[in-house]
Amino acid sequence: MSVFAFTFYLFAISTVVGGLFTVVSRNPVHSVLWLILAFLSAAGLFVTLGAEFVAMLLIIVYVGAVAVLFLFVVMMLDVDFAELKAEMAKYMPLALLIGIVIIMQLALAFGVWDFSDGVSARVAAPQGDADNTAALGMLIYDKYIMLFQLAGLILLVAMIGAIVLTLRHRVDIKRQNVIAQMHRDPAKAMELKDVKPGQGL
Repeated sequence: MSVFAFTFYLFAISTVVGGLFTVVSRNPVHSVLWLILAFLSAAGLFVTLGAEFVAMLLIIVYVGAVAVLFLFVVMMLDVDFAELKAEMAKYMPLALLIGIVIIMQLALAFGVWDFSDGVSARVAAPQGDADNTAALGMLIYDKYIMLFQLAGLILLVAMIGAIVLTLRHRVDIKRQNVIAQMHRDPAKAMELKDVKPGQGL
């Protein structure tokens, strides 16, 4: 067995085991840790396939942000997981039915899977001197720079819109008034009291 095949099978088995224990683990913190293992193993598979940019994105976005956010939420919130599991047991037959339908769809898709004509020649053809990440960067920042900037602008507008929609001034909620704090008079904000020994305020 070659080094490439050994690495592929190692990452593949690790991904499957991590995904399996993510679902069957009883402790939610352990589930998140197994999920992180599955993400890292999938990133290793992408590296073996030559897609190192996608592997780095998987590590940075999913492991560095999403999985860590899940871990903080699970550890900091006092969630009664026993009650949640009791509620989930009612929907188990429907979940099994949906799972069977998805497995049947995947079986049908893989049953008719076939490669197009000339795929081996296209894969074996040289793609130039640039590697995968450099070629992707040339496409994004050269050919599709306008679409890339427009996508970033749309995400910025969506973020600002979400902030504006959730920023509602209510009477029953105390909010910090930064402008009033900046323009306050220090002489009026503090008052010195001469407290004599043995007496309270």
